[in-house]
Amino acid sequence: MTNVLKLNAISNKVEGVLKDGYTLSTDCQNPDAVLVRSFVMHEWPVPDTLKCVARAGAGVNNIPCDEYAKKGIVVFNTPGANANAVKELVIAAMLIATRNIFEGNKWANSLTGDDVKKQVEKGKSQFAGYEILGKTLGILGLGAIGRKVAATANALGMQVVGYDPYLSESAKAEIPFVTVFKEMDDVFKAGDFVSIHMPYTAEFKNLVNSDKLALMKDKSVLINCARGELVNVSDVKEAIKSGILAKYVVDFPDVDCLNCDGIIAIPHLGASTEEAEDNCAVMAAKEIKEFIEKGNIVNSVNMPNLKVENQMAHRLGVFYKGELNSIDNATVTTAVKGDIKYAIIDSDSPLTADMVKGDVIKARVIY
Repeated sequence: MTNVLKLNAISNKVEGVLKDGYTLSTDCQNPDAVLVRSFVMHEWPVPDTLKCVARAGAGVNNIPCDEYAKKGIVVFNTPGANANAVKELVIAAMLIATRNIFEGNKWANSLTGDDVKKQVEKGKSQFAGYEILGKTLGILGLGAIGRKVAATANALGMQVVGYDPYLSESAKAEIPFVTVFKEMDDVFKAGDFVSIHMPYTAEFKNLVNSDKLALMKDKSVLINCARGELVNVSDVKEAIKSGILAKYVVDFPDVDCLNCDGIIAIPHLGASTEEAEDNCAVMAAKEIKEFIEKGNIVNSVNMPNLKVENQMAHRLGVFYKGELNSIDNATVTTAVKGDIKYAIIDSDSPLTADMVKGDVIKARVIY
């Protein structure tokens, strides 16, 4: 029986994936796998039984991925599962920013008296906005979310430019209507709107700062549905005061973003749809199932990804560094990520963990 611990509330659709041979609970002491959303695992005591962690979402900054890799624990995420939900919020953010919807709603709800209709007609001009048709949207990061945003913006009649140094040719072929720049600065210069879709890492902290903001057009809009740490909020406030930015829409607000003119704070709603939560949960459950039952690693952020179809009667999975010894009459398939290697060893003869010699991090008999 494989024990799966849920550290957050997870869609019950995972039960349709992890059924025969699995037990799901919220209080298991010795889990083989963990399903998690926002729970911070950095100080969480790691049981010796833990083999993998699946994050029902894209960001994994709440998980100590590097430390887990050293222990042979695979961390998965679910790229693309919430892409449509985030895309829709980005489109909404552009419309909210340009049409002054929040400000107008707040004002309308403050009206009193029997002549509200007259007051509305008299005062509505103060909230006049502009249309996104024909404007230029700059996208930083053309992954699953960025490409969906680009496609929708293009369908709405916008010009789209972007930057992504890791964009594959196949992904680029999906968005032929996007002008892809080689330099990030060109996106800031070209966009009436700039939307961020890059992962947060230490090197990207305060990526959008006064230097980048100074490149933008006056009265432009910055949208951040990626991670709050990517943007220097103090510099954003100065850019709003100076007229460079008309609005900053952020889905990851901290206290510095609250109750500030020009900053629209959204309470992390990017993936908060029933559909996205179901999609992420199901994908995470399938990743766990594939690894536990077949040893295959799909969508790992800290280990080599490797998928091998069933070939023989017995299978061993090994995380290691350096080189392994050979095993007679076995087929070995290997993948590498950094200094960690992962081997799937198939044989018609029984395999045991002690058959592998070398700098082994963890070896597991799969079947």
